[in-house]
Amino acid sequence: MSELDPYLQAATRDNTRRSYRAAIEHFEVQWGGFLPATADSVARYLANYAGQLSINTLKLRLAALAQWHNSQGFADPTKAPVVRQVLKGIRALHPLREKQAEPLQLRHLEQVIGSLEEQAARAAVEERQGDLLRARRDRALILLGFWRGFRSDELCRLQIEHVEARAGSGIRLYVPRSKADRGNLGQTFHTPALHRLCPVQAYIDWINCAALVRGPVFRGIDRWGHLSEQGLHANSVIPLLRQALERAGIAAEHYTSHSLRRGFATWAQHSGWDLKSLMSYVGWKDAKSAMRYIEASPFQGMRRGDEQPVRQ
Repeated sequence: MSELDPYLQAATRDNTRRSYRAAIEHFEVQWGGFLPATADSVARYLANYAGQLSINTLKLRLAALAQWHNSQGFADPTKAPVVRQVLKGIRALHPLREKQAEPLQLRHLEQVIGSLEEQAARAAVEERQGDLLRARRDRALILLGFWRGFRSDELCRLQIEHVEARAGSGIRLYVPRSKADRGNLGQTFHTPALHRLCPVQAYIDWINCAALVRGPVFRGIDRWGHLSEQGLHANSVIPLLRQALERAGIAAEHYTSHSLRRGFATWAQHSGWDLKSLMSYVGWKDAKSAMRYIEASPFQGMRRGDEQPVRQ
């Protein structure tokens, strides 16, 4: 390994590298293509999976092929006019509506948090430390994810050293890198304390219950109540959320980690936030990104007078 390799590797995110490797393997192994590829073979590859794979997936496959050819010093076949025309035709003939996560409505947030609080109270009385820890962790993760509009990767990257929480006041969170932070400059977020459904108090309760002083905020817990030294993986947030919802009596199959972010965006829009304030608070760089989360979102379960974080 040369002295440049660590920096070149750090320039590409782990998830992106895994996705690109899988895309190249799909082109070579599953479809039977050859590398370096020709523009004609790439166009035929796209046509073969038109209607089976989404446009976004096909575009990711093209990006992976482009990256492979550029890194190996070959001409990029994905830029050929025939490839662009085929992709345009697929978009016209197979217009699939993008699947979006169900936004978590405020009434369901209240329901799941109430359920977790009941679970924590029972576990404390019955001295079931593992269940108590899980209830406290999940409550903090869900409330922070909702009121801060965090992605799952942002929640899982939180470090105790980068969080400053004051009961009854607010919480300051530094996220060193995220999907939206392309330059890896880091971002600092603030969220005020609330009278109910408070993310600040939930965080403090979790940290104190788990006796954590450094390292990942959210981590795995085994059946005996032992805490992992490693932070949760972003992929574990969906099953964690769904399990909490199901225990609260909420059908959870259409919820994902994006449900927290979409739920907050929907609530904020209904509560009178303008688009600029919402984009600034959540961290969206353009209106198109924001509208993907709030357009055509139902307003069920929202009530005037509900708690509202201070706009930033």
